[in-house]
Parts: sequence; structure tokens; C-alpha cells
Amino acid sequence: MKIVIVGPGAMGCLLAAFLSKTKEDIWIFDYNKERAAKITQGGISLTGISGEWLVKAKASSEIKDIGTADLLIVCVKSYDTKTAITHAKPLVGEGTEVLTLQNGLGNIEIISEVAGADKVIGGVTNLGATLLDIGKAKHAGKGETIIGRIDGKMTAQMRSIREIFNKVGLETRISKDIKSLLWSKLIINAGINALTAVTRLNNGKLTEFEGTRRIMREAVTEAVRIAKRKRIKLIYDDPLAKVEAVCEATAGNVSSMLQDILRKKRTEIDFINAVIVRLGQELNIPVPTNTMLVDLVKTIETSYNYAISCSK
Repeated sequence: MKIVIVGPGAMGCLLAAFLSKTKEDIWIFDYNKERAAKITQGGISLTGISGEWLVKAKASSEIKDIGTADLLIVCVKSYDTKTAITHAKPLVGEGTEVLTLQNGLGNIEIISEVAGADKVIGGVTNLGATLLDIGKAKHAGKGETIIGRIDGKMTAQMRSIREIFNKVGLETRISKDIKSLLWSKLIINAGINALTAVTRLNNGKLTEFEGTRRIMREAVTEAVRIAKRKRIKLIYDDPLAKVEAVCEATAGNVSSMLQDILRKKRTEIDFINAVIVRLGQELNIPVPTNTMLVDLVKTIETSYNYAISCSK
């Protein structure tokens, strides 16, 4: 199977490193020619909870170098999904499956518009990774990966993906209700990511302060209210307890949104808390806490050049 990973970020590097353990043909597709060349030359270096190891990697910005993929895994930031899948479309053949393991909601729909809904597999992953440099990532957290189609169909290709992932130590299962899982993950991210970005705290610290616990509780409550109105069945009986449990289980983790803020990059807020805000407006449900978090994160994003720093 030819597996092409779109995007050499933290998750892309993590997957490429693990999948290199197989006999499958693994590629990284990167629009940046220089970066792709550096990854091909230096390989992918992984550190963290899975140890320290270096693997050879094939990366290219040229479609002709790679050819048609059997499996395309989209790992770019959500705001880059449309551009990435448009560039990668020539890699999609008649039998290609496209798997998204991205944060937030909306990626499946964007990919479906370009590649075709019949080819798209949604996914949620609890793997944690931090990008250290080009081709270098830290494996920060273990966790289950769950994949599935929006229509609930179980295909032979999905079983093959599950088998390959499990074989290399990436615990994976298939769900017939991926929509519920995506919403459940959205609510976890809505309760954690923006709050870490604003406070610059690790996940675990959010539950140690009454102020952050209260804001988290309100953000999650608003998101759950939206899910119930849309008749989305969440997989957790107590979403808030689950969010707090995730904070504790990933206590030392630097959320992806906080990583973006620290690097003065754009965040994925539009695909997480802002989704709750938009749906709240459509459904006439007040969501003041999520609105505040969106406003604060967007203000930070647009004011990097104005932020005051203290020098000794």
C-alpha cells in the first residue's frame, strides 16, 4: 500500500515515523520544496515517550515523484485543508481513500468537495505530538485512534488501515458513528485548547485553578447544549468530567493551540470554539464563554507584533 501523508507537522512526522516500521511505501507530500528535500536528506527524528529513533523518509513537493496513493492521510492545520487537498488531488486515484486526523469540525466536508465524499474517512486521535524542528517531533502522548465514515459503512480499506496502524503500535479501531466521536472530541478541544492558549498553561494546570475550571465548565456546557439541540449523541455521559480527565491524563502536554500561540502562528480556533459560536448564532443559543475565548485567541493572533515583553 502506498501511504502519502499530507503535511510534515508534528502529527505527520509522528505517523510517518511509526508507519516506516511497515513494508508499506510511505511518502510525505509537502508544498515546500526545500523542506521536503531536508526531510528526505535527514530523515525523521522522533523523541519522547516512544524513545529516540531516526528513520529514513521520502518526501516531495512534486506529484510526479509520488504517483497515485492508496491512502492519503491529511495532517495539515484545519485552515489549510482546502489548499492542501486541492494541491494533493492529483494523488487521488479511483481507489484512493482519504483519511483526515485533524482537529475540529468541517474538514470532512472540505475534503469531500475536492476529492469526493465516497473517498473520505473521518478520524479522531488521542496521540500527542510536538513539532521541534523540520523533520523532528516529540511523541508527547499515547492514545487511541478511531476512524469511520460519515455514512457508517465498514469497508475493506478501513480494515486494512486499522491493521496497519495496530501493527506498528498505533492503537486503532473503526466506528460506525464517527460523527458522535468528532463532536465529542470537539467538546474536549473546546474546553481545553483555547483556554491553554490564553493562559499559556499546560493541560494539567487548567484544573488546578478555580478561574480556569469555571471557564472550562462554562465552555463545555455551552458546547454540550449545542450538541443536544442538534441531536448529536455524545460518547461520554459526563462531558465535563471527561474534559477534566483528559487534562489530568495529558497534564504535561502543550496543546496544539498553545504551540501555535508560542510560535506566533495562526491557530485552529475557527474550527473549534468558533464552530460553537456560529452554531449558537444559528440556533439562537447564547454561547458567551466560547465567544469570549474566540475573541481573546483572535486578538492574540492579530497582536503578536504589539505584545509587551519584559526584559531584564
